[in-house]
Amino acid sequence: MGSSDFVTLFFLVAAVLIFFQLRSVLGRRTGNEKQPFDPLAQRDLPKGAARDDGKVVTLPRREDATGEERFSAVDAYAPAGTVLNDQLRELLRHDPSFNPKEFLNGAKIAYEMIVMAYADADRKTLKGLLSREVFEGFESAIADRESRGETVKSTFVGIEKSEITQASARDNEEQVTVRIVSQLITATYDKDGTIIDGDAEAVAEVNDVWTFARDVRSRDPNWKLIATEAEQ
Repeated sequence: MGSSDFVTLFFLVAAVLIFFQLRSVLGRRTGNEKQPFDPLAQRDLPKGAARDDGKVVTLPRREDATGEERFSAVDAYAPAGTVLNDQLRELLRHDPSFNPKEFLNGAKIAYEMIVMAYADADRKTLKGLLSREVFEGFESAIADRESRGETVKSTFVGIEKSEITQASARDNEEQVTVRIVSQLITATYDKDGTIIDGDAEAVAEVNDVWTFARDVRSRDPNWKLIATEAEQ
């Protein structure tokens, strides 16, 4: 065998070894892959679990939680005997994993994401958080301002107040309505860069009433925004 043949054989063997080494690594799920973000997914965790740095951590289960004890989270949020308490209790009977405070925390995250995605014309983010009907309304408004060459610049200052105002569970659909008072700095610019609406420096208070829903029969059981209303 000549020297050139030996070199060729050497590289062939090396290539085979590298292939098998890569095959053993590539395509393998390590458990560290980034999962799609769902701000309201806390309620979809297994019973007795909580999120910690993106992972699910099992917590001690309370096997003795019976009768009125299972409504403790609802009673802590809305006083017993009120209409809202009755509505949340009915929702909890329909969905034992529901927790009003955890839901509200997720709703606030979703609110900020939706408000900023609308300002940035981020259709991809909006599509994952809105119902089809609401998305079509948002997309139409975005397309309309784009056709005029207008842009929106917003800064989300924070949420001043948030509360659940109504809840229901009928058949396979659950709905929760929240009232959110937020603070935003927002301005709309025309194609020449002139402000035509809002203020680039002033903080404005915004009062919204949003309704989220989920269909337990759907292959995508995540909560989505199904209705919006600006409170005067």
